[in-house]
Amino acid sequence: MHTASTEAYVVVAGRGTLQTLDAHGLRETELGPGSTVWFTPGTIHRAVNRGGLEVVVVMSNAGLPEAGDAVMTFPPEIVADPERYREAATLPPDDVGKAVERRRDLAVEGFLRLAGGGHEALRTFYDSAVTLVRPKAVRWRGIWESTVAQETRRTAGILDALERGDATHLLRSALMESPPHERWGMCGHLRAHDVAHPIVHTPEPS
Repeated sequence: MHTASTEAYVVVAGRGTLQTLDAHGLRETELGPGSTVWFTPGTIHRAVNRGGLEVVVVMSNAGLPEAGDAVMTFPPEIVADPERYREAATLPPDDVGKAVERRRDLAVEGFLRLAGGGHEALRTFYDSAVTLVRPKAVRWRGIWESTVAQETRRTAGILDALERGDATHLLRSALMESPPHERWGMCGHLRAHDVAHPIVHTPEPS
């Protein structure tokens, strides 16, 4: 579950199911090629691969998801204890494969308990999740200010320039590239793209 960011899935291949849990209850959404779904902060989500499922994941708030914005649905006694949560969530470099499986199984156990626990169990999880991420909020604001907020201000400046008939900003055009890198994430094995630190290609004359 993300505490500050919206997440989107664009399904490019295979079949699966998205299980979500929020204040409105538990639901399942079928996923297939062309499916596009997104969910806001507080939506607990579990993707189930029914065969060959490949998803392009798009996150809002550049940088926050990688900075610990998500909380895994471990059983409540673990989520309520920051030290036990950190230990369960951390992937030791010498045993990543088995650690990923243990973490996944623990998160599924907690998810199933939440799904059957009603509104009170969900509210308890939300409270514990906020306690876990609260110390990070100040650093997150710095990330947000230097990415999302900065881009919003830049777009406002461009709109002002266009209203004036000023084309100066077009002279600063450039091509950006973000090569993929493989890594383990909270949702499994990822082919991630760091769009916050792109390679900037100087435009060639054309």
